[in-house]
Amino acid sequence: MEIDEIIERFEWLDGRFEREAVEAAVARKDEVIPELLLVLEEIADPVKASKLDAEDDYMAHLYAMYLLAQFRETRAYPLMVRIAQLPSDLLESLFGDSLTESLGSVLASVCDGELEGIQSIIENPEADEWVRGAAFGALATLVGVGVKTREEILSYFADLFHGKLTDKNDVVWSELVTYSTDLYAPELLGEIKATYESGLVDPTFIRLDDVLDDLAKGKDWAMERLAKDPHRQLIGDTIKEMEWWDCFNEKKTRAVVPALAATNSRWNDSYSGFKRNTPKVGRNDPCPCASGKKYKKCCAQ
Repeated sequence: MEIDEIIERFEWLDGRFEREAVEAAVARKDEVIPELLLVLEEIADPVKASKLDAEDDYMAHLYAMYLLAQFRETRAYPLMVRIAQLPSDLLESLFGDSLTESLGSVLASVCDGELEGIQSIIENPEADEWVRGAAFGALATLVGVGVKTREEILSYFADLFHGKLTDKNDVVWSELVTYSTDLYAPELLGEIKATYESGLVDPTFIRLDDVLDDLAKGKDWAMERLAKDPHRQLIGDTIKEMEWWDCFNEKKTRAVVPALAATNSRWNDSYSGFKRNTPKVGRNDPCPCASGKKYKKCCAQ
């Protein structure tokens, strides 16, 4: 398959996943990368992105994002950082769940250990709050896969607690507390408690009792949980990341989804492909898979 045909096959949703084109892109990696970067360059431009968004079912940017992450293409990193800071409504329309659910893994996959871009997302008060949370996830992913040390990321988190995080967005502060807990940060417990006392944390994300419970389990437990977390891994296979989306499986019925959700948390919000139809689930909310457990104790693990 020629490069032009690969990109053409990616452009518009026709109800099927373009497996053959993805396989051809992987086989011709060096030739297709420049074209995939051009796709992301267009989406990183707010004017061009808005024009593409006005067209129904544009998909090339999604294939490009996952493939470049799979290829560990560092030239995609500044583009993804720019994309992550587009207006919230445009991001939601273009990416739906695929951005907030996968951005952390994508950024970690293309950054080659460079943190400045990820940190710029976290510290930007104008950026989408859920995308800023996904950037926190990128840092945790880098620890989980051994690219960065726990100590290095917690040092940055300490800077955020001590004044580097300047706005009072409760989602962002809740994510900071959540990921501090996930990385086992007893050294930041004083800062975490002060954040609760200041009313900056949304308790539907994580309660102070949950923080204390997780810290009591110890560093080894926390690091093992992080290493095994399927949401804190680098992008390894675009086909596995994308082909299960409902927009590629029109014959699937809603009755199938709960059964899948019990074993694959990626199905939780997938009733309409990559678009989110429900609010973000808090860590202490009932799990959407109907297990009866809290989300943090079930599919969020």
